[in-house]
Amino acid sequence: MYDVAIVGGGTAGASAATFAGRAGLQTVVIDADKGMTRRAMLYNHLGFPEGVTGPDLVDRGQQQAERAGAAWLKTDVSGVEARDGGFAISTSDGQTVEAREILLTLGANLDVAKAAGLETRPGTEPRIAEVIAVDADGRTSTAGIWAAGVCAGASVHTIITAGEGARVAINIISGQKGQRWVDHDRLP
Repeated sequence: MYDVAIVGGGTAGASAATFAGRAGLQTVVIDADKGMTRRAMLYNHLGFPEGVTGPDLVDRGQQQAERAGAAWLKTDVSGVEARDGGFAISTSDGQTVEAREILLTLGANLDVAKAAGLETRPGTEPRIAEVIAVDADGRTSTAGIWAAGVCAGASVHTIITAGEGARVAINIISGQKGQRWVDHDRLP
C-alpha cells in the first residue's frame, strides 16, 4: 500500500510527488497524460527566461518526481473506493493501486472526483465552471482524499498549480509524520 497516490501528473501532481517522495512517503502518480499543460507554451513560469513548452515542463516534472522516489503509472483512473484504512484505485488497464490517502490534481477534468462522490462548487477561473470543494488545507468532503491545483480552484497558471501541489503535499506529509514538515536544502 502506498502512503499517497496522486491522480494527475501535471505541474501540481509532479510537484506534490516530488515533495512526498523526498519526505520518504511511498508515492505513486497515476497520470493519463492528457492535461492542458501539454498544449501550452509558457513564458511566465519562473526559471525559464526564454520560455518552456508545456510538454517539456510536464516531462521535467515527471523526471524530478521519479528522481525523488515517486513511481509513475501512465493510465486512466476508472474508480476509487474506500478500503481497509485507505483506498483502492482502479485503472483502465486493470490495475488496482492501494493507498492510505489520495491527492487529486486533475486539472479541469473532474470525472474521477464526481465518480468518487466528492462535493463540488462553482469555479472562479475563466472556462473552469466547477471545482472540487476543499478546505484551506486541501481536504475534500471525503476524509483521506485531498485536492490541489486547478481542480481545487487554483489559478490555471502552472507556477501557481505547482505551488499548490507542494502546499497540499506538505499538509499530507505533516499529517502522516505527526509534525509540520519542512524540506529545505542548503548549499554545501
